[in-house]
Amino acid sequence: MSSRAVLSIDFELFSQTPAYRSASGEMDESGFGLDGGRFLRRTLADADASATCFVVSSVAEEYPEEVQALADAGFEIGSHTHSHRLLSELSASERREELGRSRELLADVTGADVAGFRAPAFDITADHFDLLAETGYSYDSSVVASRAIPGWYGGEYDLDRPAPATDVDPDAPDRLLELPASVMPGVRLPLTGTWLRFFGPRYTILGMKLLARRGIAPVLYVHPWEFVDLPEVEGVPSRVYYHTGEWMQRAVERILAQDFEFTTARTVVEDALAEGNGGEHA
Repeated sequence: MSSRAVLSIDFELFSQTPAYRSASGEMDESGFGLDGGRFLRRTLADADASATCFVVSSVAEEYPEEVQALADAGFEIGSHTHSHRLLSELSASERREELGRSRELLADVTGADVAGFRAPAFDITADHFDLLAETGYSYDSSVVASRAIPGWYGGEYDLDRPAPATDVDPDAPDRLLELPASVMPGVRLPLTGTWLRFFGPRYTILGMKLLARRGIAPVLYVHPWEFVDLPEVEGVPSRVYYHTGEWMQRAVERILAQDFEFTTARTVVEDALAEGNGGEHA
């Protein structure tokens, strides 16, 4: 039985999402998502909980005080690339730049060691783990063992707990670890992100409890822009707006009220290593 859980925050702005970038319309204002980050800081503090923020480093470049506030709140800072572009759409040198520049910039802004990485949209390439090792990361959280979802992701993996990256790619460098995002047992759909907004907090909480009974610490993920009232933008799909803002705030408050210790991704990875999960590879 696991009593721990991870609420990870993919810290990107609404303007950096693929849904917005591919839309025909535009916003007049910038920074949509920052208020969601402030809400999460307050709410996690009220719940005496910690979290990992996988931060798009261009946000730290433009709004350094916002990212510094996350670090000051005791959150782990990880990387979510520099620009939030899909890695598979970039050249190898561009991918290396996204990973290396992001890690260095985030460390400069926060003074924190940046150990973890998550790819935008869980989109990774054949050289992913080699590039992570080259640019100084020690763990990845870019795998979700979801069933195949047409137009999204899924179908490639069955990993449900921390493991050596070699369990994902046999050619991965030995020292890297993987922390997969959680899916509902049996159904194999993600527990959070859009799926929390589609199915509600009872769905997520049930999945967390089922995983905990198997000794697995649930790994959830949210985005700060999901917690604000988004502007209507021509061409952004309606599903992106569904149950954002106050509804999502109440849902996460309900999740945080459950009988779990919400900690950082790095803590769960390091504990798994200490317990011997993949220790021979690390």
